[in-house]
Amino acid sequence: MKLEEAIKQTKFNNAQHKVLLNLIYTAGLVHAEQTRFFKAYDLSPQQFNVLRILRGQHPNPASVGLVQERMLDQMSNASRLIEKLKQKKLLTRRECKEDRRQVDIVITDDGLNLLKEIDKVFIDFEHRLAKLSNSDAETLNSLLDQISHSI
Repeated sequence: MKLEEAIKQTKFNNAQHKVLLNLIYTAGLVHAEQTRFFKAYDLSPQQFNVLRILRGQHPNPASVGLVQERMLDQMSNASRLIEKLKQKKLLTRRECKEDRRQVDIVITDDGLNLLKEIDKVFIDFEHRLAKLSNSDAETLNSLLDQISHSI
């Protein structure tokens, strides 16, 4: 469905205005689909993002600060997400040996196994959401990079 049909608006101030609205609208659609997808695994998209960051660090520990700076959603509360994942036994928190003020966070085997399970079907989910050729995907990535660098 075209943006005009979805939001029932035919006039925009200019092409850039339409792009901005289209980004916001499309991001909302993608987020809603992600939320539905991860609900089957008792995760939020943000919790999944934390687990992927920790898997990338594995077997080394990560700090809360490292997790926060690498998160896709910079407005997420990393400490709260980490606590929820700890309660689910998908990660552990322990005092850092070198700096007792810092907390080391490590993904557990349960967390790694859950990500393996999700990985098996996540590729299909991504392809279903973004039916773009590689060339179109590269062009869109380049355009989105231009937008994010100007903010």
